[in-house]
Amino acid sequence: MIKKQKVIFYIDGFNFYFGLKSKKLIKYYWLDIVKFCNQFVRPHQELVEVNYFSAIPSNNTGKRDRQDLFLSANKQNPKFNLCLGKFLAKSIKCNSCQNLFTTYEEKQTDVFIATKMIRDCVLKKNDVSILISADSDLIPPIDFIKEYNPLHKIIVYFPVNRFSFDLRQKANSCIKLDAHSDKFEKSLLPEEIKLANGYIIKRPLKWK
Repeated sequence: MIKKQKVIFYIDGFNFYFGLKSKKLIKYYWLDIVKFCNQFVRPHQELVEVNYFSAIPSNNTGKRDRQDLFLSANKQNPKFNLCLGKFLAKSIKCNSCQNLFTTYEEKQTDVFIATKMIRDCVLKKNDVSILISADSDLIPPIDFIKEYNPLHKIIVYFPVNRFSFDLRQKANSCIKLDAHSDKFEKSLLPEEIKLANGYIIKRPLKWK
């Protein structure tokens, strides 16, 4: 029996979300992440894990509640692994009026992605790393993995309406998710989902 290649996905949640938002693909916010990734796995491969990297928006209750529903739905699948960074408050001075106002900035996500990719490679958890992002800050972990194990495959999937020439140059191969609307369509979560504790969650009205 031929041993299958082990595949692990690493999803930059903000890059993924804002790509969909830029094209007003709101219905795809309600996505079964593991099901979506599994459609790209070939017969000679097996999906080990899907790592989803994000942060909880503490400054907006509506966004936080909708994200919580999405994450709760996906956490029902044991192959879904959630890695959370932080939103940090940041004071910015307005150039025209000189007043200070507070904005929020997501932190730690790219560091967590880099650490997880390197760790999995070193521990030999996978043969193929699939990165869903267009963030060129993730080139250093790719360089390390290629040096550490030249046989390890790194594939980059560019989120909708996102691209990085530098990442394309570093990866073994890449694809644009813009060309895979059929896979998005087939991976929508049910309108209602019953959690293990019996609680029923519903798709947010703003995501329809």
